[in-house]
Amino acid sequence: MRVALCQITSSADPAANLDLVRVETARAAERGAGVVVFPEAAMCRFGVPLGPVAEPLDGPWAGAVRGIAEEHGVVVVAGMFTPAPDGRVANTLLVTGGGHHAGYDKIHLFDAFGFAESRTVAPGAQPVVFAVDGIVFGLATCYDVRFPELFRSLADRGATAVLLCASWGAGPGKREQWELLVRARALDCTSWVLACGQAEPPVGPEGAGDGGAPTGIGFSTVASPLGAVVEQLGAEPGVVLVDVDAGSVEQARRTLPVLVNRRL
Repeated sequence: MRVALCQITSSADPAANLDLVRVETARAAERGAGVVVFPEAAMCRFGVPLGPVAEPLDGPWAGAVRGIAEEHGVVVVAGMFTPAPDGRVANTLLVTGGGHHAGYDKIHLFDAFGFAESRTVAPGAQPVVFAVDGIVFGLATCYDVRFPELFRSLADRGATAVLLCASWGAGPGKREQWELLVRARALDCTSWVLACGQAEPPVGPEGAGDGGAPTGIGFSTVASPLGAVVEQLGAEPGVVLVDVDAGSVEQARRTLPVLVNRRL
């Protein structure tokens, strides 16, 4: 199963971001990708009011992404915002195409490093997995990467690869933490971790979030089930393609049976 990680820089304009999804999905499909992954907040960057841009999964933005996925015969995963019952929004990963149309709402909210995501975003509650051509994928979003229990839970649900979508905040040591955490989570669940982040934004008002909102640092990373970095981008926009196979996960889990050896 070939997976494309499309490292883009989202703007505050959902229509313009949809155009990015359309172009990059076409390019990835031409290169043989069956699953095309975009970052957290692909619909609209952080740092602007999210309530006005939030749409349900049956709304026009998600519907357009579904059309793009169906046109190219792929599954697209992309970060968007959906309305939450309490007036906030949910930070949702849309999974669409190939008979799928569902969402994962981010469980762990980024109330750290001086930012309070929970002020405007309601937490999700359920881990989500989906299957494409025999490969089971789990979903995680940004700050989720700091919680190994989620990744083990996804493995318990059959996931052999986790798609981690992020809009990672910049700052001292943050790149090093990103790389370390992606590799550690792969080892925790002996699964592939395919981490797709927002590219580093350009200088200027459209490229930066307000009030310390996270934007991106790039460095989308693919970690093997034994924690090795297989592919990695730099800070700028780009695409990584990787062939994921379940056999490597089975071998890793025989070699390092941490899931079987758990006692807590």
